[in-house]
Amino acid sequence: MNHLLCFGFGFSASALAQLLSPQGWRITGTSRSAEGKERIRSLGFEAARFDGTAPSGDVTRALETASHLLISAPPSDDGDPVLAHHRADIVTANGLRWIGYLSTIGVYGDHGGAWVDETTPETPLSDRSKRRLAAEQSWRALTRPGAGPDVQVFRLAGIYGPGRSAIDQVRAGRARRIVSPGQVFNRIHVDDIAGTLAAAIATGGTHTVYNVTDDEPAPPQDVIGHAAKLLGVPAPPELPIEEAELSPMAQSFYSELKRVRNDRIKQDLGVRLYYPTYREGLAAVLEGSGGSKM
Repeated sequence: MNHLLCFGFGFSASALAQLLSPQGWRITGTSRSAEGKERIRSLGFEAARFDGTAPSGDVTRALETASHLLISAPPSDDGDPVLAHHRADIVTANGLRWIGYLSTIGVYGDHGGAWVDETTPETPLSDRSKRRLAAEQSWRALTRPGAGPDVQVFRLAGIYGPGRSAIDQVRAGRARRIVSPGQVFNRIHVDDIAGTLAAAIATGGTHTVYNVTDDEPAPPQDVIGHAAKLLGVPAPPELPIEEAELSPMAQSFYSELKRVRNDRIKQDLGVRLYYPTYREGLAAVLEGSGGSKM
């Protein structure tokens, strides 16, 4: 039986699990807490306790039967917690046939609005992105002599989907149309993340790094405006970035400007995006579709 073990069971990992489970896959997700384990079980999946501070017996047992491994747990200042505590278990897990690591397009840093692809040198600016790049490199350096493929890295754009979108922000009255002249961001619907990962698992692919983004980098204020239009409500007023009082994390996002290409997932993995732009994605959120696409 195919058995997917997910380190971290958030939005993206859960979407992949919901996609694969109807195909007969066994799914195990990790959580840092007992409450999190119960949440995973309530979704119909197996759960393992792993808080990233020590080896987990649950994880060691799951790795004995795991055929596929997905890592979405973020690195800490001390490095990747999975490798820190379970590297030996992973290296000696004879049944593993695929390992995927979820990273971020933030590792490219700022390119002044130019287009970047997987061959572009990584120049991360934020500490968060620097930690991700270091974790990527640690996973790509993992050696499993005679066992399984290389680790594949998936660099994700800004993730949205049901419950986490501009539609939800406008409905809740939390949306702000922050304007930074010339600024654009790539995005990716959670279903398209799941679809890309499933394609990589099914086809194998010929590369180790993939950008997982939509087709159209777009200004953030346009996305909020379109969500308001779909809902039939007035768009929030435009807010100059100088007046936005952004958090340090938000400031780091706005300090980088690039347009990210996704040709490789289409050409190498055969991916056809469900939602190639935010327009299709927000319409699906509004209609209540999305999740577990087949």
